Amino acid sequence: MLEQAIDFRDESEALHALIAPLPEADFSRPTLFKGWTIDDILGHLHFGNLLARESLLDAAAFDTLRAEMTRLRDDGGLKTPEATRRMLGGLSGSALLAAWRDFYLPMSERFAAADPKRRVRWVGPDMSVRSSITARLMETWAHGQAIYDLLGVDRRDTDRLRNVAVLGVNTFGWTFVNRGEPVPEVTPHVRLTGPSGAVWEWNAPSEDERIEGPAVAFCQVVTQTRNVADTTLAVRGPVATRWMAVAQCFAGPPRTPPAPGARRKA
Repeated sequence: MLEQAIDFRDESEALHALIAPLPEADFSRPTLFKGWTIDDILGHLHFGNLLARESLLDAAAFDTLRAEMTRLRDDGGLKTPEATRRMLGGLSGSALLAAWRDFYLPMSERFAAADPKRRVRWVGPDMSVRSSITARLMETWAHGQAIYDLLGVDRRDTDRLRNVAVLGVNTFGWTFVNRGEPVPEVTPHVRLTGPSGAVWEWNAPSEDERIEGPAVAFCQVVTQTRNVADTTLAVRGPVATRWMAVAQCFAGPPRTPPAPGARRKA
């Protein structure tokens, strides 16, 4: 069984448990993420899961879905939430919540049984099955943050967050390449404390280039759900400072992290 697939399922289940008791009207409440509503975020997660499953089962179907979404946005001039709503047949509210869950549960089982090293398609470069489902976990965790913030709820993270931290560390070079900047020759030492208290470390020890602090804070920065200034991360050195200022562990064109104070719990 692929551990990351089980972690994806569990992260999705935690977010579902948060949203399920909400009244129907709350699904249209805007969050601090681009003003997206809970509906918009659920639709984005659900469509991303659809793409990921097709990349595993049917590359041609993946290409068709991706091309149609591109057509709606580029030729139709629709913003991502509206285009996604069209792709999902107008699903919203509790019906969308149910469709999302009915899909991610069997999807996680398919990924859990797949060869983790097999290459699959994505909107960026092809990736392994392990990386694909880890990316879905990361997206669920990152976009879910806006909903936790809106509802004023502190998330109870677990050590499955290490998957997101690994993705953040592994995309150090990508962050710079994606922005057209040279990749620094020095890679900062990263020392994080997981939710359980476990200490996770990457790269050679260094006092000159170093990032240290809660794993939750690091993951918030690399997924751009918080500005580094709004965290307790200790960042030392020019390379580490630049990385944390523009870190991006997800595919797509370079994005600007939120301004200090822009993303916060209600």
